[in-house]
Amino acid sequence: MDLTTELPPAAMGPAAIKTRLSGNAATIAAFLGGAMLLIAILSFALPYNSVPALFLLDHGTGSIFEATYPITIQNGLHLLSAYGAAQLFIRWRRVKFERSYQAMHLLPEDDQTVLVLADLGPLRRRIHPLIKSGAAVPVLIDAATLQASISRSLEQVSTVVNSKLELMSHRLDLDYQTIRYIAWLIPTIGFVGTVVGIASALGGITDPNNLQLTRITAGLGIAFYTTILALLESAVIVLLQNTIQRQEELCLNAAADYCLTNLINRLYLAG
Repeated sequence: MDLTTELPPAAMGPAAIKTRLSGNAATIAAFLGGAMLLIAILSFALPYNSVPALFLLDHGTGSIFEATYPITIQNGLHLLSAYGAAQLFIRWRRVKFERSYQAMHLLPEDDQTVLVLADLGPLRRRIHPLIKSGAAVPVLIDAATLQASISRSLEQVSTVVNSKLELMSHRLDLDYQTIRYIAWLIPTIGFVGTVVGIASALGGITDPNNLQLTRITAGLGIAFYTTILALLESAVIVLLQNTIQRQEELCLNAAADYCLTNLINRLYLAG
């Protein structure tokens, strides 16, 4: 592999990197807009006061949110779930982004090549335009080649790469803090809806001789429907979070293995 060969402009240009990393705000806006559109469609498609309308939207007679519709707990849950789904889609796109760098074959992958000090400078200059992307492979290559050039010690190179991996792993964990909070917040809001619904139902039995059955059933409907809906949506968010986070962690491990196999294990720093 010729370490002096320049990468294709499309692969290394700042515009291409910016294109891969941009669009997060647009993605979130698209998901929230889609959720609002779905709520609007269901509001017209589902018969008013039907079980599906009450369960999904709290759209029916006797609801404490009847006068403020579409502002209901269920619709709030839908929007919050859409925001969480948008964040997960962004992380899934990051997985594809990382894999694209692993597929660029930035290092020699044959069984014969040995890298000496004279090869490190051209290699580092070659991958330098890719470092700003934050992708694991070029960042690890840069850290390893720089440390090898300075210390000429494989032990120091391994230490620096391990430290860089720990920082990346910690950053990856931090990137999921918002998603974990959303996965916790959705069922919490569902339980708040339970309390609100029960409180509304209790308001219908202030006079035992004149029970307001419509208010009681509507309140109990809010209590049960919001809880069930919140638990279902939270379960989906947690499932997607675990799946996508696992893929990101696998990508990070694959990047580390790639650099270990094709860079660190090939280095000859004697002399």
